[in-house]
Amino acid sequence: MNIIPMTELSGDALIEGPRDLVKAGAERVAIVLFNLGGPDGVESIKPFRVNLFSDPAIIRAPIFIRFWLARLIAASAQKKAEAGYALMGGKSPLLELTQGQANALEAAVPGAKCFVAMRYWHPFAAEAAAAVKKFAPDRILLLPLYPQFSTTTTGSSLRDWHEQAAKIGLVAPTTTLCCWFDDPAFAAAIARLVETTLLKARAELPPGAKIRLLFSAHGLPESIVKAGDPYQEEVERCTEAVMAALTASTGRVEDYQVCYQSRATPQQWLEPSTEQALERAAKDQVAVLVVPIAFVSEHIETLVELDIEYREVAEHLHLPGYYRVPAPNSDPAFIAALADIVQRAVAGGDGLCSHQGGRACSVQHGDCPWARYRALQTA
Repeated sequence: MNIIPMTELSGDALIEGPRDLVKAGAERVAIVLFNLGGPDGVESIKPFRVNLFSDPAIIRAPIFIRFWLARLIAASAQKKAEAGYALMGGKSPLLELTQGQANALEAAVPGAKCFVAMRYWHPFAAEAAAAVKKFAPDRILLLPLYPQFSTTTTGSSLRDWHEQAAKIGLVAPTTTLCCWFDDPAFAAAIARLVETTLLKARAELPPGAKIRLLFSAHGLPESIVKAGDPYQEEVERCTEAVMAALTASTGRVEDYQVCYQSRATPQQWLEPSTEQALERAAKDQVAVLVVPIAFVSEHIETLVELDIEYREVAEHLHLPGYYRVPAPNSDPAFIAALADIVQRAVAGGDGLCSHQGGRACSVQHGDCPWARYRALQTA
């Protein structure tokens, strides 16, 4: 694998150690799973949202403006957020589902112990780093549960991790996995979930009914993508990989479209939005099957936004049918794919890698770790 030493990346000087190959199970490996996090009760909804919108990777404004904006945005939709979480029992299921993935991954990777680090609510990176230090691993693998890299998700989580690890003097040979968006086994696992839901939809719809797959990803402001974030390209290539796997499995070529959900600020976001995609489907009179392509666990954006809010939009538009593919959670094929990605990354030694080993996104994207390394080399 073509792995770049993280010591050569800005802000990561705490990572040290030999770049030797590591045989699976030969060392005590700490795998740190990164995800967004979610409120664990009604009282934590507001602070969770303030933490989210206070992140400079999310709201890209000077600190004094961001401090004010974070509280304004959080307060403006507080009642809607509370209503959404109330539909899920007053809290997010994301932590429990991520812990389930951690447990399954531990069972699949010999010698590994998994730790969960959430970005905007407990357990924070500081808590995970303290637990990793106590475990005293021979090697650390930083594993974002975001298949596609974005500065707003993986980038933010990794910066937070390095800051917290540095504070407590956590030093160990470390491998950082930046993305794994079109890994063949991952794509095949998602394709199987899509195929199962397609069979259900076809059994319930009239014979010959047309179905369009909507690959719905969390949106981003266009300005972030134009600044060099590779997220949109990786979402599209992830979708293409899943479609190729689906076609190989079923022998059918399905109609599909990529769209983006969860707009949170007034500026221009990536399009088409999921609502626009539903409007187009209504015009074309096709049923839709929604695939949450950027989410590997169920949470408010799947269980409420996709399952309830967009279903209501679909019904209002009189779509012939509305179906949703489940997030993989701890699906065995997904966990097996993730375990294989993990073992390849660990075997490559310490440094930066993708599921392909070297850089996986196109070189024109200047806002990714690989571009940062290249800029340091030529400085």
